[in-house]
Amino acid sequence: MELKHPHSHLSYCTNIHPGESWKEVFAQLKTHIPPLKTRLSPQHPFGIGLRLSNKAAKELRRPRKIAAFKQWLDAQRAYVFTINGFPYENFHGEIVKDRVYEPDWSSPERLDYTLMLTELLAKLVPGGLDGGISTSPISYKPWIKGTSQRKNILRKASRQLSEVALRMAEIEATQGTELHIDIEPEPDCLIENTQETISFFKDWLLPIGTRHMKKNAGHSSSKAESLLLRHVRVCYDTCHFAVEYESPRDTIAQFKEAGIRIGKVQISAALKAPLTSAAQRSALRERLLPFKEDVYLHQVKAKDRDGSLSAYPDLPAALPHIEKEQAVEWRIHYHVPIFMKTFGTLSSTQDAIIESLDIFNAEPELCNHFEIETYTWAVLPQTLKRNVIDSIEREFQWVLDVF
Repeated sequence: MELKHPHSHLSYCTNIHPGESWKEVFAQLKTHIPPLKTRLSPQHPFGIGLRLSNKAAKELRRPRKIAAFKQWLDAQRAYVFTINGFPYENFHGEIVKDRVYEPDWSSPERLDYTLMLTELLAKLVPGGLDGGISTSPISYKPWIKGTSQRKNILRKASRQLSEVALRMAEIEATQGTELHIDIEPEPDCLIENTQETISFFKDWLLPIGTRHMKKNAGHSSSKAESLLLRHVRVCYDTCHFAVEYESPRDTIAQFKEAGIRIGKVQISAALKAPLTSAAQRSALRERLLPFKEDVYLHQVKAKDRDGSLSAYPDLPAALPHIEKEQAVEWRIHYHVPIFMKTFGTLSSTQDAIIESLDIFNAEPELCNHFEIETYTWAVLPQTLKRNVIDSIEREFQWVLDVF
């Protein structure tokens, strides 16, 4: 694949393939990567956005297994530059819903898992490239009971993320590999929009992380802050920010102004539904029923006539409220194929992807990791399901045409 900017990397996230053990993950890679490389990048190395569960990561760190994987990557002329470290356990074939946020960033399990991914990525990313790990947005708001618990989670998360930053700084100092952990804001999570992301960095991560680094590593305040901003970044998911009705240009500009770097752009689209007449709303309810499924959360944000937002935790919870006259539009956290602008009377937030990629085209220094993340192929309505390899290829081709 040849992108417009030669130092940028594009892949798709392998979280779309089922597999929790390393044996299962490797089998999926062997099945899908060779034909995709042949179709998409026959003359150039092919980047992989690797997803590893906690179980798979523990198995891959065995010397023989990681050596065999690296040998396979070399033989395929493929490479890993990013890891999805968000879902800790099973992500397919059973109810996931809010379990996808477990364990949250106040737990030692989340820290241990991320440090394990850090060690693996340090061994996998080719020399001269940076590597990133996307991660969960701290915690899930409905779990949090009161201000005291919220503050406690934010304090613990800030200390633990600074531990990851310290380890990444050590790796860079000893082997020259730049790594970063990329926090992924998501609807209804403790960090879900631009302002909450900036507030977390400014009010929690930087002050608490700086103190932690000074105490445990002897860094000065300025050195500690510099390391935090180098190794802790944001994963900018175009679907998530679109569900929040946020302007890509405004969000990216605000992150830039705050000194927050974007470590990875996840290219994904949400469902969008304008709400007009009563008859149209009733028809829309029927149109949305095939998207009602039991595996993933599909948070809904309704925009009212006055511009304010109302939130529903999942599509089934939202559907009974579709007749509310003050709502003029729904946006639904349901990753739909990015190459489709409309789905009958529904549409997607594809425009937000195009606007975002235009910005990164104009300012390539803002980010060099891009990952297509339509993970819902198995649960899409039957009319939208296609052969997975053909679908992935079509998504790549659409991005390459735009980007």
